[in-house]
Amino acid sequence: MAPQRNSGAGAEAELPEYAGHYRLEARLGSGGMGVVHLARSTSGLKLAVKVVHAEFAKDREFRGRFRQEVAAARRVSGAFTAPVVDADPEAERPWMATLFIPGPTLADHVKRNGPMEPAQLRRLMAGLAEALRDIHRVGVVHRDLKPSNVLLAEDGPKVIDFGISRPKDSELRTETGKLIGTPPFMAPEQFRRPREVGPAADIFTLGSVLVHAATGRGPFDSDSPYVVAYQVVHDEPDLAGVPEDLAPLVLRCLAKEPEDRPTPDELMRELRSVAALYDTQAFIPSQRTRADDGWADGTADGRDRATPEPDDPWGLRTVTPEEPERAVPTAAAARGPRAWLGKRAAIVGGSLALALCGVLASVLWLGDGPPVPMGVTAENTSPGFPGWHAEPVGKGSGMPQCTYGDDKVLCLRSGLAYALDPADGSLLWRHPVAGDRASVAPELAGGLLQVPANGGGRVEAVDPASGTTRWKRVVPGQAALRFAGGMLLVAGADGSVTGVDGLTGDTKWTRRISGAHMPSLAWFAGDSSAYATSSEDGTYTRVTAVDPVTGAERWRARLAGNLKPVGSQGGSLVLLSVDNATGETDEVVRYTPATATERRVPLPVPRLAPQATVRGDVVYLLSSGGALEAVDMADGKRRWHLETSVSRGSAPVADAGHVYFSAADGRLLAVDARDGALVGQTRPRLGTNSDEVTAALPAPLLVDGRLYAGAPDGTVIAVDARDPDSW
Repeated sequence: MAPQRNSGAGAEAELPEYAGHYRLEARLGSGGMGVVHLARSTSGLKLAVKVVHAEFAKDREFRGRFRQEVAAARRVSGAFTAPVVDADPEAERPWMATLFIPGPTLADHVKRNGPMEPAQLRRLMAGLAEALRDIHRVGVVHRDLKPSNVLLAEDGPKVIDFGISRPKDSELRTETGKLIGTPPFMAPEQFRRPREVGPAADIFTLGSVLVHAATGRGPFDSDSPYVVAYQVVHDEPDLAGVPEDLAPLVLRCLAKEPEDRPTPDELMRELRSVAALYDTQAFIPSQRTRADDGWADGTADGRDRATPEPDDPWGLRTVTPEEPERAVPTAAAARGPRAWLGKRAAIVGGSLALALCGVLASVLWLGDGPPVPMGVTAENTSPGFPGWHAEPVGKGSGMPQCTYGDDKVLCLRSGLAYALDPADGSLLWRHPVAGDRASVAPELAGGLLQVPANGGGRVEAVDPASGTTRWKRVVPGQAALRFAGGMLLVAGADGSVTGVDGLTGDTKWTRRISGAHMPSLAWFAGDSSAYATSSEDGTYTRVTAVDPVTGAERWRARLAGNLKPVGSQGGSLVLLSVDNATGETDEVVRYTPATATERRVPLPVPRLAPQATVRGDVVYLLSSGGALEAVDMADGKRRWHLETSVSRGSAPVADAGHVYFSAADGRLLAVDARDGALVGQTRPRLGTNSDEVTAALPAPLLVDGRLYAGAPDGTVIAVDARDPDSW
């Protein structure tokens, strides 16, 4: 492929063909510091790659700022940003690759379609408040939130471009006399005292962004940046055109003094207070297509559509007439309205529009009628278990999310829960459930298949024998869910954890976790305890072990660092320590509560976003970028390390002989657990929608020497785990 050309002469006239090992296919845009390209990884994953202009690559100070941008983007990488896949700040032309998120910027959307409707504005404000909450929690201040840095993705707004963001503890400081930011979307302190800019500045710019989305202009408007700067510091904002229910909240965001502005959490609480008006459905712009002259809208009249969804679009309000849906009564829910902000943790990439009527018709067509014939094909040549792959169930798209139970492979995809025979892959039953796509795998609790609705807000319990719904629960949209044995655990924003019986749907207990704002929950198969963890500033982590059946506290510990539980073995809890400045994992920690002792094994190279599994004394980690390694906690050292061909993979699973994991392109891979040698892999299964990316790849299911997994093309495959050579 010939290098792509840019308009103009000089160093930028001929663009590079590759950044690292990512092939650059088209230019998405250009800014003052670099060019953003559409690129693909080796496996076909779509990426947005920012390549620094050649002139700045020679600037030592700029390289330092670019390193800071990469660190900040990695630090906040999550549900509300474009996750960082790879970067090389030390390259001749520094670059950074993030997942490609198809969707217009807020600036483009308003320019093409005019001001947003009130319901869209409320959803936008809620999404940006959640994004800033997560950005500020890791100690980063964005400092350049503006309409062109907000992407309107299918699962909610994404904040991008951390080029001038600054961690609070950064050694890089704004130079005297330099203003950094975009004047119409800067806070007063950015003009008055730029060296003292804190998180409250982002709240001010959020207010300015909301005014722009509501009116098409900013709260301080002038052709002269100098006049705008004066207005920002001295004048009152112009809120004409902002909806009446939002105007007071936007005005608080635009307070001149930082201490007078609300925090992101306060913003979300205020939005919940207008529950009668607030709709938690995601803003979904219309699908766009690639035209010869740039991005073009895919709708007939060239305008974005945002069709309001009904309260219950799938017709699944009540399964049994005698038992209506019940809300999980967390302590916070008892004090306030039950209109929770829906956290949109779903698919990062993918089509930008699904016509609601089409999706609804698809679900109704599938119904409870006779099953559609499903093709099943032998998968490999293993004499022990030949394996199979089953064709997609349903008419939607996306990767099946599966679990195993009741001697069945139980999956969720395209608004359907269904069961496959583990021996031959034949379809046993299927049943429509809430949500058009599966973002998380269903799990078994209390003998029933627990199906969380896409985007949160509801859990449906399905009988794995027949596929009929046994009960449903409404849960807070912000709540964190975890299945622990026979229980569903719900963590609320107020620090409460509620235990729900997986068999009956009845609330069994509620307790507050000491010192936790909104604890993360973890449970590992075979463990009698569930774990609630919280870390306020990353300097230490509170770990509380509770009995999932009764809620009784078993032990608690205060451990140094920002720790994430990844497994338990022999009475010890294994955690990963995440560096608060870079977001990278730098050591593996094993804590033994019986003796209150811990062992820490540093990683030779810090890893970005590793997923892990524990078997015996060995912890296997697969990191973003494909590095797989085995860390022996008994010997206190790394056993082996393998650079795989996987740019993005699932959590690994392991048995005595092998480590297995899934790749984003649908491959299953097997590595020898003794020496880290690759011993087998299946073929890729990307399907027709190769640009759709799930938020998290499900780990393969290892059951009785067989391996089961879903693929992006919608198939479910089964192979002999004991014979990877036959794959």
